[in-house]
Amino acid sequence: MTAIGGSEVRPIKKARGGFWARLFRHNRLACVGAALVSFFVLVTLLAPVLAPPQGNCRRALGMEGTQTVPGPLAYLRELVATPGACLQMPRVGFAAQPNPPAAGAPLGRVNGYDIRYGLVWGTRTAIFLGLTVLAITVTIGSLVGLTAGFLGGVTDNLLMRLTDVIFAFPALVLILVLVAALGPGLLNIIIALSLVSWVGLARVVRSEVLRLRELEFAAAAQSLGASRARIALRHVLPNAIGPLLTIVVLEMGSLPIVAGTLSFLGLGTPLGYADWGQLIALAQKWIQGPPGEPFAYWYVTLFPGLCIFAYSLGWSLLGDSLAEALDPRNR
Repeated sequence: MTAIGGSEVRPIKKARGGFWARLFRHNRLACVGAALVSFFVLVTLLAPVLAPPQGNCRRALGMEGTQTVPGPLAYLRELVATPGACLQMPRVGFAAQPNPPAAGAPLGRVNGYDIRYGLVWGTRTAIFLGLTVLAITVTIGSLVGLTAGFLGGVTDNLLMRLTDVIFAFPALVLILVLVAALGPGLLNIIIALSLVSWVGLARVVRSEVLRLRELEFAAAAQSLGASRARIALRHVLPNAIGPLLTIVVLEMGSLPIVAGTLSFLGLGTPLGYADWGQLIALAQKWIQGPPGEPFAYWYVTLFPGLCIFAYSLGWSLLGDSLAEALDPRNR
């Protein structure tokens, strides 16, 4: 600390430690986000325990008699490739109104569907949707951004004009049009989200490539005879991972909201599919209770809404904290 003109000037304090220290030790919100994300990952892994399989799902997993949890091999198989029957919420009756929480359904039922089962197995739907869409969009966005930023010229102009055209349409409207054309279903939702979501990633990668290709390490690699493709893939792209990773984490939290909106509008997953948006869609007729009991069916919207909120909040907190930790000014 020094004094200039009678006033004290304090040095800027930077976070001590490495990347993980900056991310978690000095940021409580990052810990909250990581805890929420870890919770949903555990729910995904323990789905057969938290919401035991029933009906066709039991048969698909080879469960017999009074067995409540699939055997070790069946457990691993369904974890890698979940049978479609397990993602169909079991239905008990066709009650005209929701059933409150009870022993058989601790979170209640809506239209005969078990809310607990839909929430637990719907977590798998949310994570599978996010990982699949992001795997596709990161691949497309990285290739387009690398090509545009590294080649420049006419190629850059053509690819960026394509992104401008896609950006000209509101993303949700474009997704709605695509899903309406392709038809409802999880696969078509993934296709529609992937066709729209890669644009922002491509622009981020391109801007990073334009910055990195002028630095000394890129020039040194070129002087050693490295090809453009090798420089782009081995030297430039790894250094552009930071901003890309932040966007990916934030997108993981927003994609289930978009998918839930599609289900709410009747363009999402089929009726009875284990999907948070599907539960919200089933509950829309029961948001308000009968006269004199406006909150009689509070459970049909509260639990799905809390799941979507907590899931999105966890990824958002983690993404914001990740961006702060990767900021060079905080190193």
